[in-house]
Amino acid sequence: MTYLIGEIAQKTGLSVHTLRYYEKEGLLPFVQKNKSGLRIYTDKDIGWISLINCLKSTGMPLKGIKQYIDWFLMGNSTLEQRLNMFKQQKTHIQEQLKQMHRHLDKINYKITLYEEAVQLGSLNKAHAKLSQQIEENQIKPDTP
Repeated sequence: MTYLIGEIAQKTGLSVHTLRYYEKEGLLPFVQKNKSGLRIYTDKDIGWISLINCLKSTGMPLKGIKQYIDWFLMGNSTLEQRLNMFKQQKTHIQEQLKQMHRHLDKINYKITLYEEAVQLGSLNKAHAKLSQQIEENQIKPDTP
C-alpha cells in the first residue's frame, strides 16, 4: 500500500515538516517520489519511521540513527557494527530504566509518606512512623 506524506504524518504522529527533515538528513533514503514529485511512502517506510522513533525516543541522536542507516545501506559487511550499535543502545536503555525505577521508588515513598500524614494529620508523625518501619525493615527507605 502507498501513502502520501500527510497520511504518513497522521499514521506516525510526526509532522510533515519532521518527515521532510528526516528525508533531507538521509534518514528515509527509501522514500520514492512519483512523476509529480510527491513523496510516496510504503508500509516498509512506516517500519523505518517506527524504528527511527524508537531509537530517537530512547536517546539515540539523529547522527547515530543516520550511521545505522548508512551501515544498513552498505549491506552485510556492516552486520557486526549494527549489532554492536543495538547492544550499546540496549545498555543505554537498561541504565535509563534503572534510573526510572529509582525515581519511582522515591515517588512511591512520598506517596506512602503523605498517605500516612493525611491519616495521622501530621507530616512529622508520619515521618516518625515511617522511620520506625524503615528501621524494622518493613518498608524500603528513601530520602524524605
